Amino acid sequence: MARLLVDNDKYAQPNASVVVDAYHAAIQELIRRKLDTVGGDWASFVFDKSYDLITAKDFAAIEAKLIATGHRFDYSAMISVRERPEVYKPAPGVGEDSKDFSFEHPEAVVAPADENGREQRGVGDNVVKYAKNLIGVALYIRSSDRVLDLLNSGVPADTVAIIDDSGGTLTAPILEQFKGVICAGGTVRSHLGILTREYGIPCVMNAKVSGIKEGDRVEIECTATARTAEAYQTGVEMTAKIWRLAK
Repeated sequence: MARLLVDNDKYAQPNASVVVDAYHAAIQELIRRKLDTVGGDWASFVFDKSYDLITAKDFAAIEAKLIATGHRFDYSAMISVRERPEVYKPAPGVGEDSKDFSFEHPEAVVAPADENGREQRGVGDNVVKYAKNLIGVALYIRSSDRVLDLLNSGVPADTVAIIDDSGGTLTAPILEQFKGVICAGGTVRSHLGILTREYGIPCVMNAKVSGIKEGDRVEIECTATARTAEAYQTGVEMTAKIWRLAK
């Protein structure tokens, strides 16, 4: 019965990478061993016995084998790097409150300053199309400690929050005080994208930026067309520009 996991056409498509292949193979082998141990039919295993037989320790062992090969995961939130540096790729400036910290995304689209003094420093997926672009001051928010500090001291006026995590939970307590948001992860339908849409806060998701430091004045092209579900499905690029402005 365990062969269903391998032979079913639903799972026969090639995976995105060798890492995914390795994970799938390890999980399939784990399930085979557990099913062979207890016997019985597939349905009773999946909906009953598997809850007790497959544990978090089993998955931790699979992860440990992958890490032992030298592989390190990409991070979507700086807290991951701080809490598990042995598992994630190193990130420059993990001291997230440093004034010198900036994203350095290798795929950032950059360009020299135009006639208005706007230096393009990246692109992102616009969540909602607005009547005019947004200009504000970059502020990196990467930890709950910083959120607590801002709760106590207040979010500075004109803040454009630069965030790693697309979940929205981290910044939820102060989200409505942002003038704009640049998020390095997710899509326009991620939790953070939905929240900013409801609050009427201009936001770009899946942002690839480079060289924007805390305190820089930035402009978001939120007059760009919002990226659609069809565009994600078909791989059509619909990006909004992100500029750093001359001081």
